Amino acid sequence: MYLQRESLEACHKMAFQSDSQFTTMLARQNNNLRHLLRSPFPFQPQIKMKTKLQFATLMLVSSTWMNACSAADDIVIADFEGANYGDWKVEGNAFGNAPVREKLPDQMDIDGFLGKGFINSYRGGDGSTGKLTSPAFTIERKFINFLIGGGKNAEQLAVRLKVDGKTVRSATGPNDRPGGSEALDWANWDVSEFKGKSAVLEIVDQATGGWGHISVDNIIQSDISKAAVPKERVITATEPWLLLPIKNGGPKRQVKVNVGGKQVRHFEIELADGEPDWWAPLDLTFFKGQQLTVKTNALPSDSKALDQIKQSAEYPGLANLYKEPLRGQLRFSPRVGWLNDPNGMVYSQGLYHLFYQHNPYGWNWGNMNWGHATSPDMVHWTEWPVAVYPKGDGDHVFSGSAIVDKNNTSGWKKGPNDLIVAAYTNFNGMGRGEHIIYSNDKGRTWTEFEGNPVVKHKGEGRDPRLIWHEPSKQWVMTVWSQDDLYPVPSERGGIDFYTSKDLKTWTFQSRSGGWFECADLFELPLENGQKKWILTAASSEYRVGTFDGKKFVPETPKLPGMQGRDFYAAQTFSHEPKGRTVQIGWFRTSTPGMNFNQAMSIPATLGLKSTPEGPRLTWTPVPELQALRTKTNSIGALTLAETNPNPLKDLSGELLEIRTEFEPGTANEVRFDVRGVPIIFDATKNQISVAGFRANAPLQKGKINLTIFIDRTGVEVYAADGLAFVPVNINLKPEDLSLSVKTTGGTAKFSKLDVYNLKSSWEKPADVVPPVRLAGTN
Repeated sequence: MYLQRESLEACHKMAFQSDSQFTTMLARQNNNLRHLLRSPFPFQPQIKMKTKLQFATLMLVSSTWMNACSAADDIVIADFEGANYGDWKVEGNAFGNAPVREKLPDQMDIDGFLGKGFINSYRGGDGSTGKLTSPAFTIERKFINFLIGGGKNAEQLAVRLKVDGKTVRSATGPNDRPGGSEALDWANWDVSEFKGKSAVLEIVDQATGGWGHISVDNIIQSDISKAAVPKERVITATEPWLLLPIKNGGPKRQVKVNVGGKQVRHFEIELADGEPDWWAPLDLTFFKGQQLTVKTNALPSDSKALDQIKQSAEYPGLANLYKEPLRGQLRFSPRVGWLNDPNGMVYSQGLYHLFYQHNPYGWNWGNMNWGHATSPDMVHWTEWPVAVYPKGDGDHVFSGSAIVDKNNTSGWKKGPNDLIVAAYTNFNGMGRGEHIIYSNDKGRTWTEFEGNPVVKHKGEGRDPRLIWHEPSKQWVMTVWSQDDLYPVPSERGGIDFYTSKDLKTWTFQSRSGGWFECADLFELPLENGQKKWILTAASSEYRVGTFDGKKFVPETPKLPGMQGRDFYAAQTFSHEPKGRTVQIGWFRTSTPGMNFNQAMSIPATLGLKSTPEGPRLTWTPVPELQALRTKTNSIGALTLAETNPNPLKDLSGELLEIRTEFEPGTANEVRFDVRGVPIIFDATKNQISVAGFRANAPLQKGKINLTIFIDRTGVEVYAADGLAFVPVNINLKPEDLSLSVKTTGGTAKFSKLDVYNLKSSWEKPADVVPPVRLAGTN
């Protein structure tokens, strides 16, 4: 008699109290049976009565067990393989007229459905609504199993079972926040109490916001549950890295790692059952020699995902690391996983520290940790293991900043290293709050202040920025906050200012309204020596004004910062050794097909320049980038007419820096095409356009100057002495290495036109950083 594996497993669990009892019984009886079959006359009288009894017992138990476990065949309610919905009733437009065969336009990749067809209510996007209703059927098995994915909204987005007109069971998808996965996963209902009754199914989509859609497939009646179950595996840590198999777009599993009965790591992960897309490394340095218990909340009963987890002495994928097709070569990006906001940017003991929002275990946003990288020059970066982990279930280490407590105002300094103090936003079931942490080992490990959170919020709040205000001899923390009960309506969303003498006790001082998240505050000099304070936020918009240590008083309206695309949440380095204000932003470049995602911008020095309209910010790429130049192509001075040939026709390159200055003359436009990206100066409007993104670029002493950096994943353009900064994320075509410049409508006069071929910033000189670092070492 043939039984599916799931049926056998379910049956032996019904007959015996545990797997181990069944396994022991079966092994013993099999040994006895093998002994009997080896005997030349197994049924002769000389066989001892005890052996005969054992054989008879085995036959009786086996027969009884097999008869009891003859699970009835599954009954398919709907597999959605047809050309239409058949007898199902369709309402609204979300589900269309037939099952889909693939993802819909503008939708993430979908995985986990069976066969070719499945239900997907994303037709027209998340704003569409509708309902599917099945024909009536009789409940004949213990379980109804089905695959489900999409958004999580029990009221508006669900599969519902109705008996006698009432909803008796309901299920919704797994996603209720940005990121997520479109994968379908098994769910089920125990419907044994309704056996013999008539029922109908409804698949409902009345949601219209983010994740406002549902996916369903393969609805079956069965006596065997297909729902995922908790699983765990015990591993002794012997190597530096634990490698976790990742399937991009797969069902998300909650994973916890316990050591000595204590939870030390927890995260959500798309564990691969089959061949992984990539391996996510977990640093085991601190747990070497100890026993780890890796637990997951739900895996299919036959899943091999935990079995695939393995240890390694080396970081995975070193042979191709930093050579991937969509790896930016001039900007920092993580070895694997997701990156967003720069955090904790601070200079200490010869190194620039760049912490960042990081998901080490997935290609999309999630599992917010603080990643960590260091550089001696802001160009060549070394990535370290994750610096700050979430502490408890539901915790996240969101954005923040870092400073060096040079005078030990906190009293936390131990040993010879700088005391680095950081602030970050934590969010768990207790609400949001700002946490203080500190490190005495160069940012490798961190200690939580026992008095956390030092700032709590009545509403939303996040992204603490720490600075030292020398005139008032105190620490200042800026925090974005949204409080709908704040007495001044125009300031209910804004930047709050707190002060402290010791980094432990913080006092609210004031609020500057009209801002949104990721604030930064710094002072810059003008040409006449006068200094002004700049307040800015995630969008890069800024105001110029004064700050007395408690209150920012703006002297300008909100002004545009960068004017390109997907440059966000920028931050400046604390304690920059040359006194510069150097900024790095999140450069939001998607890298499909890679095992990493997103990058940082090129570092730029901020300045303040007097203009007829008032003081304005400027951006200038740091001179340290000149170390990447490998070849200089100096065209020199030239006059370029509309009919002249392209002076750059003999030049090409993948990684480029272009510096030029010209008088527009009679030309209406001066146009550069750099690897397919149009960069145009419009002399009729004094504007620069980069891939269609425009910014004002006023002439400087009758001329316009441009600095252009071209990488695999985008372009950053600085014009008019840095008054215009236009970064644009573009995954460039690798085969297009062309360069050209031309004019339209007249003649332009160039005083300088230099093109530099660049090498990768990942080609690190041997005396700068080691190529690979063992986890947990300094």
